[in-house]
Amino acid sequence: MTLTNYYEILGLPVNSSIDEIKKAYRKKARLYHPDINPAPDAKDHFISITEAYEFLIANHNNIISDDQAYQQAMKDWRKYRQDRSRKRANVYAHASYGTFKNTKFYKTTRIFDGTTIIFSFIISIMVLSYTIYGYFFRLNHPIPGLEKPSVFAFVMLLALGMVFFIVSFIYLRAYQETSKKNKSKSV
Repeated sequence: MTLTNYYEILGLPVNSSIDEIKKAYRKKARLYHPDINPAPDAKDHFISITEAYEFLIANHNNIISDDQAYQQAMKDWRKYRQDRSRKRANVYAHASYGTFKNTKFYKTTRIFDGTTIIFSFIISIMVLSYTIYGYFFRLNHPIPGLEKPSVFAFVMLLALGMVFFIVSFIYLRAYQETSKKNKSKSV
Protein backbone atom coordinates (compact mmCIF):
# COMPACT_ATOMS: atom_id res chain seq x y z
CA MET A 1 0.00 0.00 0.00
CA THR A 2 1.03 3.57 -0.57
CA LEU A 3 0.81 6.54 1.75
CA THR A 4 -2.14 7.91 -0.21
CA ASN A 5 -3.96 4.58 0.22
CA TYR A 6 -3.54 4.75 3.98
CA TYR A 7 -5.03 8.24 4.11
CA GLU A 8 -7.86 7.21 1.74
CA ILE A 9 -8.71 4.21 3.92
CA LEU A 10 -9.26 6.55 6.84
CA GLY A 11 -11.05 9.07 4.61
CA LEU A 12 -8.49 11.81 5.23
CA PRO A 13 -6.51 14.21 3.08
CA VAL A 14 -2.76 13.64 2.88
CA ASN A 15 -0.77 15.33 5.69
CA SER A 16 -3.64 15.28 8.19
CA SER A 17 -2.75 15.96 11.81
CA ILE A 18 -2.35 13.25 14.42
CA ASP A 19 -5.61 14.32 16.08
CA GLU A 20 -7.45 14.04 12.76
CA ILE A 21 -5.98 10.56 12.21
CA LYS A 22 -7.06 9.44 15.69
CA LYS A 23 -10.55 10.84 15.25
CA ALA A 24 -10.97 9.21 11.82
CA TYR A 25 -9.73 5.87 13.15
CA ARG A 26 -12.19 5.88 16.06
CA LYS A 27 -15.05 6.68 13.69
CA LYS A 28 -14.09 3.99 11.16
CA ALA A 29 -13.34 1.39 13.87
CA ARG A 30 -16.83 1.83 15.24
CA LEU A 31 -18.29 1.62 11.75
CA TYR A 32 -16.43 -1.50 10.59
CA HIS A 33 -15.85 -3.56 13.74
CA PRO A 34 -17.27 -7.01 12.91
CA ASP A 35 -19.10 -7.13 16.24
CA ILE A 36 -21.20 -4.15 15.13
CA ASN A 37 -21.15 -4.43 11.33
CA PRO A 38 -22.49 -7.78 10.04
CA ALA A 39 -21.27 -7.18 6.46
CA PRO A 40 -19.00 -9.96 5.15
CA ASP A 41 -16.21 -7.52 4.30
CA ALA A 42 -16.36 -5.61 7.61
CA LYS A 43 -13.49 -7.63 9.11
CA ASP A 44 -11.23 -6.86 6.13
CA HIS A 45 -12.12 -3.16 6.31
CA PHE A 46 -11.43 -3.15 10.04
CA ILE A 47 -8.02 -4.76 9.53
CA SER A 48 -7.17 -2.25 6.79
CA ILE A 49 -8.10 0.80 8.84
CA THR A 50 -6.14 -0.50 11.83
CA GLU A 51 -3.10 -1.06 9.64
CA ALA A 52 -3.45 2.43 8.12
CA TYR A 53 -3.82 3.99 11.56
CA GLU A 54 -0.77 2.24 12.97
CA PHE A 55 1.39 3.20 10.01
CA LEU A 56 0.32 6.86 9.97
CA ILE A 57 0.75 7.29 13.73
CA ALA A 58 4.10 5.47 13.87
CA ASN A 59 5.55 7.38 10.92
CA HIS A 60 3.80 10.74 11.08
CA ASN A 61 7.00 12.74 11.54
CA ASN A 62 8.85 10.84 8.80
CA ILE A 63 6.01 11.32 6.35
CA ILE A 64 6.10 15.10 6.53
CA SER A 65 9.90 15.51 6.72
CA ASP A 66 11.01 14.33 3.28
CA ASP A 67 10.48 11.73 0.57
CA GLN A 68 13.58 9.66 1.36
CA ALA A 69 12.59 9.33 5.04
CA TYR A 70 9.11 8.29 3.93
CA GLN A 71 10.49 5.64 1.56
CA GLN A 72 12.67 4.21 4.34
CA ALA A 73 9.75 4.25 6.78
CA MET A 74 7.56 2.43 4.27
CA LYS A 75 10.25 -0.17 3.69
CA ASP A 76 10.70 -0.75 7.42
CA TRP A 77 6.96 -0.87 7.91
CA ARG A 78 6.51 -3.56 5.31
CA LYS A 79 9.37 -5.54 6.71
CA TYR A 80 8.60 -5.53 10.43
CA ARG A 81 5.25 -4.06 11.32
CA GLN A 82 2.71 -4.77 8.63
CA ASP A 83 2.30 -8.43 9.50
CA ARG A 84 2.19 -7.68 13.23
CA SER A 85 -0.38 -4.96 12.66
CA ARG A 86 -2.59 -7.28 10.64
CA LYS A 87 -2.38 -10.00 13.29
CA ARG A 88 -3.32 -7.55 16.05
CA ALA A 89 -6.21 -6.19 13.98
CA ASN A 90 -7.38 -9.74 13.34
CA VAL A 91 -7.43 -10.39 17.10
CA TYR A 92 -9.36 -7.16 17.67
CA ALA A 93 -11.78 -8.11 14.90
CA HIS A 94 -12.57 -11.41 16.64
CA ALA A 95 -13.16 -9.72 19.99
CA SER A 96 -16.43 -8.06 20.87
CA TYR A 97 -16.58 -4.33 20.25
CA GLY A 98 -16.92 -3.71 23.99
CA THR A 99 -13.70 -5.61 24.64
CA PHE A 100 -11.94 -3.83 21.77
CA LYS A 101 -13.09 -0.44 23.09
CA ASN A 102 -11.41 -1.18 26.44
CA THR A 103 -8.02 -2.06 24.94
CA LYS A 104 -5.05 0.24 25.40
CA PHE A 105 -4.79 0.47 21.63
CA TYR A 106 -8.27 1.95 21.22
CA LYS A 107 -7.94 4.19 24.27
CA THR A 108 -4.84 5.85 22.74
CA THR A 109 -7.07 7.24 19.98
CA ARG A 110 -8.85 9.51 22.44
CA ILE A 111 -8.06 13.13 21.86
CA PHE A 112 -8.99 14.24 25.37
CA ASP A 113 -8.08 11.73 28.01
CA GLY A 114 -8.31 12.08 31.78
CA THR A 115 -4.73 13.22 32.24
CA THR A 116 -5.10 16.05 29.73
CA ILE A 117 -8.36 17.22 31.25
CA ILE A 118 -7.07 17.15 34.84
CA PHE A 119 -3.86 18.90 33.78
CA SER A 120 -5.81 21.69 32.05
CA PHE A 121 -8.02 22.10 35.13
CA ILE A 122 -4.95 22.48 37.36
CA ILE A 123 -3.39 24.96 34.93
CA SER A 124 -6.61 27.03 34.92
CA ILE A 125 -6.55 27.22 38.72
CA MET A 126 -2.90 28.27 38.60
CA VAL A 127 -3.65 31.00 36.03
CA LEU A 128 -6.41 32.40 38.24
CA SER A 129 -4.28 32.19 41.39
CA TYR A 130 -1.21 33.83 39.86
CA THR A 131 -3.30 36.55 38.23
CA ILE A 132 -4.89 37.54 41.54
CA TYR A 133 -1.73 37.09 43.59
CA GLY A 134 0.45 38.92 41.04
CA TYR A 135 -1.85 41.89 40.79
CA PHE A 136 -2.11 42.42 44.55
CA PHE A 137 1.61 41.75 45.02
CA ARG A 138 2.42 44.49 42.48
CA LEU A 139 0.04 46.88 44.24
CA ASN A 140 1.72 46.28 47.61
CA HIS A 141 5.28 46.14 46.22
CA PRO A 142 5.53 48.68 43.40
CA ILE A 143 8.60 48.65 41.18
CA PRO A 144 10.37 52.04 41.24
CA GLY A 145 10.05 53.85 37.94
CA LEU A 146 7.11 51.74 36.68
CA GLU A 147 3.49 52.70 36.90
CA LYS A 148 0.96 50.75 38.92
CA PRO A 149 -0.36 47.57 37.34
CA SER A 150 -3.19 48.08 34.90
CA VAL A 151 -6.65 47.26 36.19
CA PHE A 152 -7.74 46.56 32.60
CA ALA A 153 -4.97 43.96 32.16
CA PHE A 154 -5.91 42.39 35.50
CA VAL A 155 -9.59 42.15 34.54
CA MET A 156 -8.75 40.71 31.11
CA LEU A 157 -6.42 38.09 32.58
CA LEU A 158 -8.98 37.27 35.24
CA ALA A 159 -11.70 36.87 32.59
CA LEU A 160 -9.45 34.70 30.45
CA GLY A 161 -8.57 32.58 33.48
CA MET A 162 -12.26 32.21 34.34
CA VAL A 163 -13.14 31.12 30.82
CA PHE A 164 -10.30 28.58 30.88
CA PHE A 165 -11.42 27.39 34.33
CA ILE A 166 -15.07 27.00 33.28
CA VAL A 167 -14.24 25.14 30.07
CA SER A 168 -11.82 22.79 31.84
CA PHE A 169 -14.37 22.24 34.62
CA ILE A 170 -17.07 21.33 32.08
CA TYR A 171 -14.71 18.87 30.37
CA LEU A 172 -13.73 17.39 33.74
CA ARG A 173 -17.38 16.87 34.73
CA ALA A 174 -18.20 15.31 31.35
CA TYR A 175 -15.19 13.02 31.63
CA GLN A 176 -16.22 11.94 35.15
CA GLU A 177 -19.77 11.21 34.01
CA THR A 178 -18.52 9.22 31.02
CA SER A 179 -16.16 7.25 33.25
CA LYS A 180 -18.99 6.46 35.68
CA LYS A 181 -21.22 5.31 32.80
CA ASN A 182 -18.49 3.10 31.38
CA LYS A 183 -17.78 1.57 34.79
CA SER A 184 -21.48 0.87 35.42
CA LYS A 185 -21.81 -0.74 31.96
CA SER A 186 -18.82 -3.02 32.52
CA VAL A 187 -20.10 -4.18 35.92
